[in-house]
Amino acid sequence: MIFNLSEKDSIGNRFVAELRDINVQKDRMRFRRNLERLGEILAYEISKTLTYKEIEVETPLGIARTKAPADQVVLATILRAGLPLHQGMLNYFDDAGNAFVSAYRKHHKDGSFEISLEYVSCPTLDDCVLILIDPMLATGASMGMAAKELFNFGKPKKLHFVTAIASTYGLEHIRRLFPQAHVWMGALDEELTAKSYIVPGLGDAGDLSYGAKIQE
Repeated sequence: MIFNLSEKDSIGNRFVAELRDINVQKDRMRFRRNLERLGEILAYEISKTLTYKEIEVETPLGIARTKAPADQVVLATILRAGLPLHQGMLNYFDDAGNAFVSAYRKHHKDGSFEISLEYVSCPTLDDCVLILIDPMLATGASMGMAAKELFNFGKPKKLHFVTAIASTYGLEHIRRLFPQAHVWMGALDEELTAKSYIVPGLGDAGDLSYGAKIQE
């Protein structure tokens, strides 16, 4: 299943537009908050796909019957850019387990790059709903490598990928690797540059959230 928020009119499209806007991007706090709000919206949409159980809640005047999620959710994030989007989802899935993966592009002098994965922290994933979060799904290499690494911690019963902006190339790559997975995005862009950056995209989500880094 593919869910593209931009295909329907909602306030979420305003948040995506502000994430892209070079003038709004000057305010790092607003950029992070917009990623967080987008995470909240996508968490709500994902919640509709979970398994539910009936529960009873005691009120001051009686017993209320309702339904609550029965699934154990694990939110996994690729550092550092994924943190604001992760926090938005954690605002809704507040009892979720949490996993963190350090994966980044290691650039070479010829302009090529490889994905370097250096750190993983994760609870057991057996029979869990795993939600892997990264704001930019460009080539899909980081997402794919992170997911395969996380599978060392157990077998989730469902896999979801969450991103703010995806490229068509990255989306197809992830669907080839994980045909049963669900992909949730704020918007889908067609083009990748020669250096594998999404166009029009929004730039470097990590730098826009936390400041420029020194490239080693």
